[in-house]
Formats: sequence, structure tokens, C-alpha cells
Amino acid sequence: MLQRLEMVRRISAEIEQYVVELGVDGRLVGLQLEELTGGIGRDRELVIRDYAAAAEAIREPLDVLDSLSRLDPAELLDLTAVARCLGITVIGDGMDHHSLSPLGYRLLHRIPRLPGAIVERLVDHFGSFQALLSAGLEDLQQVDGVGEARARAVREGLSRLAESSILERYS
Repeated sequence: MLQRLEMVRRISAEIEQYVVELGVDGRLVGLQLEELTGGIGRDRELVIRDYAAAAEAIREPLDVLDSLSRLDPAELLDLTAVARCLGITVIGDGMDHHSLSPLGYRLLHRIPRLPGAIVERLVDHFGSFQALLSAGLEDLQQVDGVGEARARAVREGLSRLAESSILERYS
């Protein structure tokens, strides 16, 4: 995913230059570009945060983004080079046998009215997205700042996201 998001960022930067050259005639293309790429910066950061726990030495999202931007196009196609930017050590012949699990930042940020501080506490408390998904209301309420109403909102939000993801897969 990081590889694809970096490719989109690079293509977007190139198109932005063309939009500037087109001037007034490039307004529609500029609006379409903004519509297509809006939110990608945040997605990139959340993907990095989701998989940072798998890294040997946890790196800041800005450092990872900087490393990705310095990869040449051929290196960007190499998943092991992208993994190295994230700080993940790949041993052997590639990523085939390397298992990564998200922490849950991306999906938790999609739940309406869930503050960033609560997202941080949930991720810290449960340690993996799988543990968060299997948590009941009582488990969620053990997290500082999560009462009964917020626990229900998190539970329902995760259920809706899981349901919509399953529906998207089969439609």
C-alpha cells in the first residue's frame, strides 16, 4: 500500500506542474486531481503508523515518507526497499514469508467523532487490530477516556467498517 501511495504522490506532483503550466485551462484538471488525491497524505501516515510495530527500530512517519521519496522508480517497485524505508528487516528472498499485522490506526480514524487521543489509547491498550476487533464492550471501557457510550460507538463503528469491507469485496 505504501508503494502505491508513493506512486500516486509522485504522479500527482507531476500533474500539478502541468496544471500550473495550463493556467486557467487547467482548472478542471486541478479540481479532479484534488478530488482523486484528497486525503492521501493522511492515509500514508496512518499506514506507516499501522505497521511501525513490525519495524526493528520504530521510525517517525515523516522519516519514512522522506525515505520513500528518495527511492528511484526502480527501487520503489522493490517491496523489500519499501519495507526497509519503514524499518522492517527482510531476511531471505523477499516479502513472501514476512507477516505484518496492522495496529488499527486507519480504521479507527474512520469512526466518526473518535478523537485522536482515544485512538492512541486504544491502539496502545490492545496492541493489535485483531485484539481490538475481538474486544467486548467491557474490554473497551477499560481504556482511559472510553465510557459505555464511546465503547458502543467504537464497537458499532468497527462492525460497520467490517461489514462494508465484506460487501465491497463481493459486489
